[in-house]
Amino acid sequence: MDQEKIKKDWDSRGYSFGIFKDPPGQVWADFVHRTDELVVLAEGEIEIEIEGNSEQPPIGEEVFIPANAVHTVRNVGKTNNVWYYGYKNT
Repeated sequence: MDQEKIKKDWDSRGYSFGIFKDPPGQVWADFVHRTDELVVLAEGEIEIEIEGNSEQPPIGEEVFIPANAVHTVRNVGKTNNVWYYGYKNT
């Protein structure tokens, strides 16, 4: 994954850029943000549940989480994962 390329792309689209590194079994449950969010898995495995619909995106696939949507992110793999997230600048 080209972290800098994603960061520049998101910046040009008006999104911030951050990195999470989670151990196996980490769950970020039932979050709601007032702004749109983007997520891209860089390493490992991840499950993203948005408003009750779950998906396990492959490395490099961008996932869009709309503002005010209840969502959960889980490390479903057996190793640490790394994922990028960005919030729409308001």
